[in-house]
Amino acid sequence: MFSASPASNVSLQRAPSEGGGRYQPELPARFVLATDLDGTFLGGSPAERERLYALLRRHRHEVVIIYITGRGLEGVMPLLAMPELPQPDLIICDVGATVVYGKDLQPLQPLQNEIEQQWPGTHAVRRAFDAFAGLHRQHVPQERRCSYYANAADINEALYTRAHELDCDLVFSAGRYLDILPRGINKGTTLDAVVAHLGLPANRVLTAGDTLNDLALLQTTYRGVVVGNAEPSLIAALPPDQQRLYHARHEGAGGILEALRYFDLVSEAELAEVPARVATDADAKAELVMLYHRLPFQEHTRGGVTHFSRHSSPNGIIPTLLGLFRKGQRGAWVAWTEASSRSAAAPVTELAIDADGNLTPGAVDKPLRLERIALTKADIDLYYKKFAKEALWPVLFSFPSKVTIDHDHWAHFVEVNRLFANRTAATAKFGATVWLHDYNLWMVPALLRPQRPDLTLAFFHHTAFPAADIFNILPWARDIVVSLMQCDYLGFHIPRYIENFVDVARAMTGAEIIGRQPCAPRFKTYGCSMGVPEMTHTLRFAGRDVRLGAHPVGIDVDQIERLLAQQIVQARVEALREEFRGKQCVLSVERLDYVKGPIEKLRAFRDMLVAHPELHGKVVLVSICTPAAPGMEVYQGTRRQVDELVGQINGEFSTVGWTPIRYFYRSLPFEELVAYYAACDVAWVTPLRDGLNLVAKEFVAAQAAIGSHGVLVVSEFAGAAVELHGAMLTNPYDGKHLADTLFAALHLDPVDRRLRAERLASIVREHDVAAWGEGFLAAAQQRRVYEPPGS
Repeated sequence: MFSASPASNVSLQRAPSEGGGRYQPELPARFVLATDLDGTFLGGSPAERERLYALLRRHRHEVVIIYITGRGLEGVMPLLAMPELPQPDLIICDVGATVVYGKDLQPLQPLQNEIEQQWPGTHAVRRAFDAFAGLHRQHVPQERRCSYYANAADINEALYTRAHELDCDLVFSAGRYLDILPRGINKGTTLDAVVAHLGLPANRVLTAGDTLNDLALLQTTYRGVVVGNAEPSLIAALPPDQQRLYHARHEGAGGILEALRYFDLVSEAELAEVPARVATDADAKAELVMLYHRLPFQEHTRGGVTHFSRHSSPNGIIPTLLGLFRKGQRGAWVAWTEASSRSAAAPVTELAIDADGNLTPGAVDKPLRLERIALTKADIDLYYKKFAKEALWPVLFSFPSKVTIDHDHWAHFVEVNRLFANRTAATAKFGATVWLHDYNLWMVPALLRPQRPDLTLAFFHHTAFPAADIFNILPWARDIVVSLMQCDYLGFHIPRYIENFVDVARAMTGAEIIGRQPCAPRFKTYGCSMGVPEMTHTLRFAGRDVRLGAHPVGIDVDQIERLLAQQIVQARVEALREEFRGKQCVLSVERLDYVKGPIEKLRAFRDMLVAHPELHGKVVLVSICTPAAPGMEVYQGTRRQVDELVGQINGEFSTVGWTPIRYFYRSLPFEELVAYYAACDVAWVTPLRDGLNLVAKEFVAAQAAIGSHGVLVVSEFAGAAVELHGAMLTNPYDGKHLADTLFAALHLDPVDRRLRAERLASIVREHDVAAWGEGFLAAAQQRRVYEPPGS
């Protein structure tokens, strides 16, 4: 379990003893709750579940919780990462045939071995029962039991005889489920053994159930509750008017709450301490809360006065997000700011936003509130530059060999996410929409949902999302996925990333696919490495639906057109064209990062020059490489290799008047970059993996703005490849294909160039960054109906 989960009960401690140790009670338990899951602990109204879970979390240090379920252990494991559930000290599953500690899932010995010795073996049981008419094997994870679907009419004496021959018992429940178990093993006998083995207070045990396979649990000598709407055959099998059994009116969690009051295990005063509805700050007015890793402006302090300016980042995402805070809609933006200590008072700024997305602090009408979270430089370095980039980034982009696993770093990551969650909980208005951005905030939903179940949580991934076998390298994969499944809406760039996430979610949580839809014609489906024909639009997990959607980020096309209409930028375009006169210009723009494939690209360019000497003096590669942020040590090796390759290629091929590679290791002003986009003939965008790639779209928009028909070559493993119909696709892992595709682009037929460019331009224009922002928010706000406690 991740460190953000409610603290596990510390009354059970592992103590040295012969035979490997066992858990011994350190403090007497106030009471023990031994509860069935489906229909009982997980049942009832959302309000009742919320109240029961809050009560148990409040008194977690003095309560022992035992999950007793028909599920196999694999079916219980996803629940262990669900933030709203009080986590168990012990788990009895497989209808009593499996018993493990909740903290580490290790078997409770010697009890587990004793049960194992009584089991004749799964294959023997299946051979004996598969042939019976009317029995259909359940294909669910299970150990030391075999389960079938059956009708009551199919339960006959022959079944019991066969079970007796194998020294097994039969349990038939809910008119549908037949379990074959070791003789004498059931929920009740296993609970008895656990209570005796651990010395738990038998007079303070409360059992809870709702179906016939809970009969043995409720037939023990402990107090018990039959929750509302229980299976009639369970009620009929129990003795009437027994003081130790309470028949509740409310279903599920509500029935357990009734029983805790009835048996005086919890006082009325303690129940009153649990909020009757979710608490919000009385001053919270934010109807839309944006969680982003940075503030929406740059701060400059001159003469003791703080000034604000727009980010130099050209992608338009931040201005677009700011534009969503319209007059009349109060909002908040939560981000970190560097401070001397976490306890430092981070200033709160209230400002207005004009029609162009400009910020106006001190305005009379100030709909946006900037909430800063104070992090120290050490916090930021560890959370963002170290852990995010050395553990999470390599997994996201499918470079497992570069992953660094550090559990202390993970704990710090969770703690920073907790700060974001707590600030959001205090800022959002009741029923507000919270839009979370990117993997740096993966754990916020898990930490926010228990505090504010009323909120609509929407999460957008700005990165790729890898296949399950890569993602599951992370030791915290289940915690991350269960956290994301607390959201109401999850957005990804392209359908492939949705399907990768769905594979992980199904494996880790048992989530059920509720609906799928075709990807065409918006996205490529075949003939593209990242294409899929269908995508999932809804998953169901733990009784709630999580919707998913593909939203490729767009660019600010208008901004590029405005820049290219300026005389100074037009003059720069003409100067570059003159500089490259007689040569075709190939443009490469990328951040210094091994996932962008700069080394593979340079090697392929050299291979093309070797294979086609006729290109010498007639082609130039302009490589603009943006440095990584200071302190990103993980990229230093990549920079050294790039520097060496550029030097080697220029040294090998340069002649008087021709240098094959123009290399810029620095950030260029966006207007300068736009001039290069407009002046060059081919954009060579060849990352080994990329979430989307906005450079490709910026090139298309710049070419369209001046009426040119430049050729776009895109890696098949960039998200943009499935959206940008008309681009030439290349495989960056195949050096020959890289070189051959570039050569073909340089010699593309003029008519083909024009048709491709026009198609690309229409896509980029229609799906610009404004359409992305508005489309995502509209999809996210098709919200669920929240039933507050006490309603």
